[in-house]
Amino acid sequence: MYSPLRRALALAAPFAAVPLIAAAPAPAQAVVNIDNFTFGPAALTVRVGTTVTWTNRDDIPHTVVAVDKSFRSKVLDTDDRFAFTFTRPGAYAYFCSIHPHMTGKVVVTP
Repeated sequence: MYSPLRRALALAAPFAAVPLIAAAPAPAQAVVNIDNFTFGPAALTVRVGTTVTWTNRDDIPHTVVAVDKSFRSKVLDTDDRFAFTFTRPGAYAYFCSIHPHMTGKVVVTP
């Protein structure tokens, strides 16, 4: 008859060779869609290290340009994407340089 300790060791034996490795957390991501001459969502709050991807869903070109010039996309045709990773906290206002009435903001927290 097995003692409780021998029984526990016998049950754990198949797992003894499996290394316990903590998986690295996946990078944070967020999405903004450009549709009907708007950025959606118009305001977005993310943490430092988050990559935001803008996708143009309109049938006409748009851009994504930071007011503080920290990022700027090329002209985005339909279904084109632009991504930017925010590495510092702050509030980042942006607009479409082709249609300046289109505005948005990303707030980055620590």
